[in-house]
Amino acid sequence: MLRPTRQIRLRALAEIALSLLPGALIALLGDVVWGLAAMLAGALFQLHRHLVAIDALVAWARSPLGTPVPAASGVWDLIFSEINRRSRLMKDQRERLSMALDRFVEAGQAMPDGVIYMGPGNAIEWVNPRAEAHFGIVATRDAGAALTNLVRDPDFVAYLEADDFSEPLVMNPLRKPGLTLMVQIVPYAESRCMLLSRDISHLERLETMRRDFVANVSHELRTPLTVVLGFIETLADDDDALSREDRRHFLGLAREQAERMHRLILDLLVLSALETGAPSPTEDEVDMPELLDRVLSEGRALSAGRHRLTLAIEGPRWLRGSAKELHSAFANLVSNAVRYSDAGGSIRLRWRAVEDGVAFSVQDQGEGIEARHIPRLTERFYRVDRGRSRESGGTGLGLAIVKHVLGRHQGRLEIESAAGQGSTFRAILPARRLLSPASDEAA
Repeated sequence: MLRPTRQIRLRALAEIALSLLPGALIALLGDVVWGLAAMLAGALFQLHRHLVAIDALVAWARSPLGTPVPAASGVWDLIFSEINRRSRLMKDQRERLSMALDRFVEAGQAMPDGVIYMGPGNAIEWVNPRAEAHFGIVATRDAGAALTNLVRDPDFVAYLEADDFSEPLVMNPLRKPGLTLMVQIVPYAESRCMLLSRDISHLERLETMRRDFVANVSHELRTPLTVVLGFIETLADDDDALSREDRRHFLGLAREQAERMHRLILDLLVLSALETGAPSPTEDEVDMPELLDRVLSEGRALSAGRHRLTLAIEGPRWLRGSAKELHSAFANLVSNAVRYSDAGGSIRLRWRAVEDGVAFSVQDQGEGIEARHIPRLTERFYRVDRGRSRESGGTGLGLAIVKHVLGRHQGRLEIESAAGQGSTFRAILPARRLLSPASDEAA
């Protein structure tokens, strides 16, 4: 099979020969003048055809991409066919490149980190939505502008100008208070680089919480340990000078502090298990009246007759969940009510069905809580009145445990309180955790 270029040459020669053949035959027959005239006419006809085809080719080249190649005859049909084939190949290639670019852009826009491509002079070439949010810029408006003209944080500008990107930069953007970013520059071509930004605000908050937690635990343990050590030293140094009643008093106080440390450690172990991905609670069939009776008995024992505790059971008997965890959460709510209510007050426990499930509520007649404290009550070691909290023997972890237990049971904690009017803590569990009547009777 002939190559296209050879085929085109042969076709062109054949067309020229055919256009000159009539004139040559006339000349051979004796009429040389008319023969030459005929040959000139044939040559002019071929020239006209080529000029028309060239004009069509130029017009097509200037037309929008995708315009069909014009039709032609003779040798130009072969030429246009090759151009058409090349055009289809280029169109397919453009479509593949366009699809690849679209996928690249979609991937960049979907990235959880910010991405900025910069050219010479740190000029912005492309920005994904996350980077727009991180730095307060707009891709359509700020394309071509120098990033350092838009983000004027001194640490960030110094980082870019230092041209040492071996370590990332941790910064707090001036235009985004409360946001902490880790920024990394990746050079990838001459005078071009890619900026990656990651929001690490939650990591900073976790580190702050960890430091506060360690400080709080150290403080909570140091106080009772100091008391216990002081009593032991007193008993060891002045045992003969102390009366039997004094020794019993000191030992009783030391025992109270030791029990406080024991409760704190137990609560820390429970909270640690809940916060560090402990296995999901065992799906027991919990007899709620029995569980609540135990919680009531423990509350009365803790109160030692200083409060009047009542329990009203108006809700379903059986619940699916972890009996151990639910007991811990409900007991903490009752314990808090007892510890922070004045002697002689009433504490009302109630188990009842609500619109979206079932609720266990603890209502006391204590001093109440100001509204500004309520959102933080479930934080570890958060106390409204630190002095009174320590006197009451609380560990500061009870409501944090309640929050995590309810979260593992798809429930929530609601708090209603006002200064001087008492408080109501309500643990609400979803309806899907209630057993059906048939299961209720079977159980």
